[in-house]
Amino acid sequence: MKTMKKISSIALVTVLILSMLAGCGQSPAATTDPPPASTAAPSESSAPPAETELTGTLKVSLWDMATQPAFGGVIDGFTKANPGVTIDPIDIPSADYGTKLSVMLNGGSELDAFWIKDADTIYPIAQRGQMVDLSSYIAKNGIDLADYNGLAENFSIDGKQLAIPFRTDYYVLYYNKDIFDAAKVDYPANDMTWSGFEELAKKVTSGSGTDKKYGAHFHTWQACIQNWAVQDGKNTIMATDYGFFKPYYEMALRMQNDDKTCMDFGTLKTSNLHYNSVYPDGSAAMMPMGTWFSATMIDKVNKGESSVNWGIATLPHPEGVEAGNTVGSTTPLAVNAASKNQDLAWEFVKFATGPEGAAIVANLGAIPARLDDATLKTIAAVPGMPEGALEALQVKNIVLDRPIADKVSEVNKMLGDQHALIILGEVTVDEGLSEMAAQSKSIQGK
Repeated sequence: MKTMKKISSIALVTVLILSMLAGCGQSPAATTDPPPASTAAPSESSAPPAETELTGTLKVSLWDMATQPAFGGVIDGFTKANPGVTIDPIDIPSADYGTKLSVMLNGGSELDAFWIKDADTIYPIAQRGQMVDLSSYIAKNGIDLADYNGLAENFSIDGKQLAIPFRTDYYVLYYNKDIFDAAKVDYPANDMTWSGFEELAKKVTSGSGTDKKYGAHFHTWQACIQNWAVQDGKNTIMATDYGFFKPYYEMALRMQNDDKTCMDFGTLKTSNLHYNSVYPDGSAAMMPMGTWFSATMIDKVNKGESSVNWGIATLPHPEGVEAGNTVGSTTPLAVNAASKNQDLAWEFVKFATGPEGAAIVANLGAIPARLDDATLKTIAAVPGMPEGALEALQVKNIVLDRPIADKVSEVNKMLGDQHALIILGEVTVDEGLSEMAAQSKSIQGK
């Protein structure tokens, strides 16, 4: 793998903050044309065939390039490696990206390749046949999709590999070392079940009133309970029977109402308390949250806005599921089926999502979807990352919190509404799960 030159620690932290903070919204995600010709005809000499120089111009769509340095990084890297290629980035504000991408694809624009921002837009684009099936290119170039830790399979639709993951964020466990030290309790292990997490929270909860230290914190998103139920990769939020959610709602309610080891949902909502303040102010000993939050903590500590002595561990896992199985999101890269430059566009996709692109993304402090030991070491070495980050960031498989499916946006919103009713105690767990099932069937027409 090629590596970029080491940049200064100050610059590295800056781009880490820009890239990871910009990616924190959750939600994380071409043709059977002949494979590209990558070699020239043999010369009359005995020398091996020389690689054909790539030439041409590509139009690539992306969003918020100024705050997403990974985009510019791989574009610069590709054009430096291929000086005969020019890439014209089409930079769109993130809030407008999904709509404008759809307009460009439907309007037959000269767009060649595009990043996809929102998981719920992928299926409609696929159904309209607007992404090239990349299968023949992948086979020709010997690309192993297993290198993407389970993410690539999400973009295999109707037997066609329509996109390749570019970068990712996934859930880990943040913890406050000082709270554990004060309680004389060992730090969370990288192999801990959710039942172990619940018990550990009891051991490190202390105090009362404004001085209380909670053993754990669950943010108000439904993902911070429902995600643990899909961590095994066997279930998704597109189910029509949500019994698999039950153990995690029961755990959260015990911790909130009985053990008082986490703040109650009602207080968090009415007080508008965000995890971005609860954890950095030292109120919680443990918090499951996405890898993007590391940038926030580095920034807050550097600015003197937090004195938390923080650490990270691998996300707790269900019984019977191997440690390192987590939940997250991904940003995929695809080729426009209407492009006249599909072979060249594939070369860019291959570079951006391959070893070269992964090295560039990692050196910018973000997490590439193609993860290996080298890229994890680069990320763990970012100034401000806590000791033990390399071990904590190891993953076996990343399950998407929102699968690539029709009606996923509608189902996800419905689950959020029912989630609030359950956690507020306005309905029982069984009543809430039953209503989820009924509404999911209605939304999906099942």
